[in-house]
Parts: sequence; C-alpha cells; structure tokens
Amino acid sequence: MNADLMNKVAVVTGATSGMGRVIAADLVRAGAHVVTIARDPARADALRAHLGPQAANRLEVVTGDLSRRSDVVASAKTIADRHDEIHVLVNNAGAHFPEHRVSVDGVEMHIALDHLAAYGLTALLDGPLRRGRARVVNVASDTLNDTRQIKLLGRPRPATLDLTDVDDLAELNPANGFVPFEAYARAKLMTVTAGYALARDLAADGVTVNALHPGIVATGIVDDLVPPVLRPARTLIRRTMLTPADGARTAIRLATDPALAGVTGRYFNRDTESSTPPVSHDRDTQEKLLALSRAHFAERMR
Repeated sequence: MNADLMNKVAVVTGATSGMGRVIAADLVRAGAHVVTIARDPARADALRAHLGPQAANRLEVVTGDLSRRSDVVASAKTIADRHDEIHVLVNNAGAHFPEHRVSVDGVEMHIALDHLAAYGLTALLDGPLRRGRARVVNVASDTLNDTRQIKLLGRPRPATLDLTDVDDLAELNPANGFVPFEAYARAKLMTVTAGYALARDLAADGVTVNALHPGIVATGIVDDLVPPVLRPARTLIRRTMLTPADGARTAIRLATDPALAGVTGRYFNRDTESSTPPVSHDRDTQEKLLALSRAHFAERMR
C-alpha cells in the first residue's frame, strides 16, 4: 500500500476475521483511524491484540449486528455523530446460510446481511461520505455471474433479479424453492446493482463506489459453498484457494490506490475490471431496488 492515510477515517465491516481483518489492519498500519461494527466485543479485542499496542488506539469498535435494521441505523448514527468526514467505507461483512433463515425484520438473511447492511451504511452515512469524498468498496462475489457450484459442464448461469411484482424485499429468496447458493448470489448481485446507481448519485461530490470479487478465498463462507459431493476433499480444496491476505488485496487497492482516484461504478474480478449480468445495468431495476431498499429503512430514518 502506497497511500498516506494519516488522519483519514475508514469504516470497515466484517473486520474481526478473514479478509476484513487484513483490510482493517492494513488501513490502520497506513495511518487511518478505522471504525468497525462488531457483534462480538471479544472478537474485536482479539483484533486489537493482533494490531499491537502501537496501532490499537487507531481502531474504534461500534457494537452492532448488521443483519438487524435497528443496529445498522444505530451504528451509522454513532459513526456519523463521531466523524464529520469518512474517507473510506469497505462493506466487507457477509455470510452464506446453508438453510433458509429470516432476520428479526422478516427479511431472508442473505438479503439482510449481504445487501441491506452495505446499502444501509452507504445511505445512512451519506453526509460524512460526501464531505470526505470517500471511496466506497463493496465486496461481492462472482457467483453473481454463475450460480453453478460445479462449473465443469454447460454455460454460466447468472444470478437473477426480477423485481417486477415485488413490493417488499422480504418477498425475495422465499423458503419455497430456496437454493442457498442462488440466494447468496442474488444478494451479491443486488449490492452491485444498487452500487451502480449510488455511484451516479454520489459522483457529483467526488464519492466513488466500486465492487469486487476477491477471488476464491479460504474462508468460512467458502467452506459452506463447497458442494456436498466434494466436502470429503474440503481440506485439499482449501489449499488451492487464496489466503485472506491475497483476497484482501483488491479491496485495499480500490480503497487506497491513487491511480484509481475518480474511478467509479465498476466491478473488478480481482485486479481486472469485469462485467456483471445485464439486469444489474438496467436503470429501472436499479431504481426499483433503491426504492425497496430505502423503504426497508424508511421508518427508522425518519
């Protein structure tokens, strides 16, 4: 990393493990004051210990569960009250759920955590992000381009997102016909789709919004995504994957590289700019998704 982040504020979600821990640590060591939202204070303490005494005072922890609408709203308010400007927001938190689960707000958990948390923080921190001319980085997954778990035969099968008759995001990823891998991919597609629209809106104030696929990284999410037929070989499979440090590299680059200043509304597969399904570029779909996402937070944002 060649950026000077001294006196800059960076918000990083999912920072207590995996890639997020690497991203947070690298930003702290580059001089940034890093704010993270953690559900488990003990894991946040472990992150502080990992950073060491010289850097630990540049880590700020806000307690919250990003799958809960009230916690997203409360965390954003706490951060905005403490920081007039935010210069980096890395929406890294995410999870894969092998069974159908619903959040306390009645939304399927992939939608709640893998899309609404990122959207909510970006929208609720609008003022500080604009004042900081921030870089917003959304960690997605290339499952959005191909939802097949075993890709040996046939053509790619992109994630789908049909919002034509949808009045509430709670209607998406229903229990009937639930396929975990496709539900996960759809939520990541939603984050990228919303990000394209947010990038246009925020550009006037110098804020950039980009998304990335970090590669196949050896994390708990990948363990869940391994098809049952391949699970006996999971240990061997992990050895072929990227480390969290490898996976974090693209997110750090998008957040800090001076050569990417002003670059916005893009999707990167590791270090290569790449494409996403046509539906993600459809303006009507983007606007409907933003409207539904705003509505999810509307009561709490009044």
